[in-house]
Amino acid sequence: MNNLKRQERKFTVITGGKTYAQMDDAELVLLCKQKDQRAFDVLVKRHHRNVCAMLYKMAPDWNDTADLAQEVFIKIWRGIDKLQNPNAFRSWMAQIVTHLFYDELRKRPRQVTILSLDQSLSNEDEDGPSRDVPDESAGPDEVCERKDVRESVTQAIATLPRNFRTAIILREVEDLPYDEIARITQTEIGTVKSRIARARSKVQQILRPQFRPDAAA
Repeated sequence: MNNLKRQERKFTVITGGKTYAQMDDAELVLLCKQKDQRAFDVLVKRHHRNVCAMLYKMAPDWNDTADLAQEVFIKIWRGIDKLQNPNAFRSWMAQIVTHLFYDELRKRPRQVTILSLDQSLSNEDEDGPSRDVPDESAGPDEVCERKDVRESVTQAIATLPRNFRTAIILREVEDLPYDEIARITQTEIGTVKSRIARARSKVQQILRPQFRPDAAA
C-alpha cells in the first residue's frame, strides 16, 4: 500500500496531475523510462501514423511497412532509456525509422533508380560529398492544399533515389532541421542541403506539367 502511494505521488509530481492523453511527448518519455506501459501505448497511438507515413514514403513499393512500423516501436520501447533528452523524442524516433529503413534496404535486392538527380554532377557518388546548393526554393508541401496535389507530391518523391528521398522526407514531412538530418543520415550538412535542394527541384520539375495553367488545355 505504501509503495502504491509513493508511486501515485511520484506520478503526480512528474505529470502535474495530467491524464496520459494530456501529457506531451517528453512527459510520456519520462514515464516510459519507468516502464509505464500505458504511457508507451499513448506514444504509439500518437505517432503510429507518422511512422507508417515515413516508411511508406521512403519505400512505397514495400508491402510490409506496417510490420516495420511495429518493429520501430519495439526498438523505441527497448531503447528509450538511452534517450537522454526527452524533448528530442521526435527526432530520435525519426532516426530509428531511418536506420531501420537502411538496415532493411541492405537486406533486399537493389532496385534500379527511376530518376537521377546528378545530371550536372555525373561524377558525384551518391553517398559521397556533394556540392552545397543554396536552399532557396520552396518546399513541395507549400502548394499541397488539396488531397490530389498531396498524392501527386508523394508519388513524385517516391521516384527519387533513396538518399534524396530520405533527406526531403525528414525535412518536409518531419520538419527536422538540417543539422539533425545530417546527424540522422550520417552525412555532412552541405550534402544534406544539396540533396534537399535538388530533390525539391526534381519534384517541382515532375509536377510542373501537371499543374501549369495550360495543363488542362
